[in-house]
Amino acid sequence: MTEPTSAREHVQAWMDKYQAAWTSNRPEDIRALFTADAVYETRPHDPHSWKGQDGIVDAWLAARDEPDDWTFSWELLGVDGDTAFVQGVTTYSGDRPTYDNLWVIRLDPGGRASAFTEWFMERG
Repeated sequence: MTEPTSAREHVQAWMDKYQAAWTSNRPEDIRALFTADAVYETRPHDPHSWKGQDGIVDAWLAARDEPDDWTFSWELLGVDGDTAFVQGVTTYSGDRPTYDNLWVIRLDPGGRASAFTEWFMERG
């Protein structure tokens, strides 16, 4: 019997790919982050969660950020089995606000997210 894959093994690569997709907004980059049946919640228990790769791509592109409009930094807070906990800061250009982020990412053995939940709060 093989040991389950830990999120720690995949989180750095996944975060790098997420930031690359955030920059490119290319559907194939976004799709590659998620399993076929993934759920992306923009808040906990999101009644309008993005479902499946195509649903995630469509919603992502509808809410897209342009590559020169933001910077993002993050740190891994911890992992529990297949789940990673990431704290981040998103800073937007111009007069747009800065956000503190908490992401909970459930990763499959291949390193794709099967579930993603984000919390974001504007800095006061």
